[in-house]
Amino acid sequence: MNFAAKCNDNQSMFTINCKGRLLSLESPLVMGIINATPDSFYEGSRFMGGENILREAEKMLAEGADILDIGGQSTRPGSIQLAEDEELKRVTGPIELLQKNFPEAIISIDTYQSRIAKQAVAAGASIVNDISGGNLDAAMLSTVGKLKVPYICMHMQGKPQTMQKEPYYENVTREVLDFFIRRIDECKKAGIHDVIIDPGFGFGKTIAHNFELLKNLTVFKILERPVLLGVSRKSTIYKTLGVSAKEALNGTTVLNTIGLMNGANILRVHDVKEAKEAVRLYTRMKDISR
Repeated sequence: MNFAAKCNDNQSMFTINCKGRLLSLESPLVMGIINATPDSFYEGSRFMGGENILREAEKMLAEGADILDIGGQSTRPGSIQLAEDEELKRVTGPIELLQKNFPEAIISIDTYQSRIAKQAVAAGASIVNDISGGNLDAAMLSTVGKLKVPYICMHMQGKPQTMQKEPYYENVTREVLDFFIRRIDECKKAGIHDVIIDPGFGFGKTIAHNFELLKNLTVFKILERPVLLGVSRKSTIYKTLGVSAKEALNGTTVLNTIGLMNGANILRVHDVKEAKEAVRLYTRMKDISR
């Protein structure tokens, strides 16, 4: 079944409420990745310590980042889950520093644990980014509903420790779409008003699955929710090209551009400058074609 042919490829207009601040997605946004970890898959995204995080945040904001995504738990394939206290230690201090030094910045907390989400929002975060879509912590959806912040709901097959061990789908696009239909309903019941969906590229998916999802990205517009694209420097790019994650910037820009053309509203990236340039060029082309 050709899903893409059945969907409107025009971008919808969305606004999300970040603790009283309205963030418009009329034009695609760029989310900069800052990992407070020593073991994330891309070495260039590891920033341990408050001062290092501040410097990277300052650079990303100067390059035009719309959102800063802070995470203390590596979720690369085979990663080991941290104790909650260690994850809290890695993220809450830096978020407080960012809030103090860049009070206008929109900060997202990348976690699948409700306690971390609650403490991070108290420290200054205003978006919760959950790779598990609420499936790894039963309290996550109710917690986010009470926090009244936007929620990034990602699809993942399995857990980070096992997700890349022979992932299988009969129809990956249909199954991921069905997952979001169910989870959006659960989010509504939990009181979450602003849900952003992330198909979860590389999370329990083969390279072929990832390319199929990217090709059919427009299908998710029927959910009438913003779509986040997270392909930055991932193995789908560097394994296909026969390079390393360090050499995957050009490939990232290519897939980000395809994603924008297929309706992505937010690009989650390691390299803000290049992503903002892709957004500007795409937006210019779209404006002229009207």
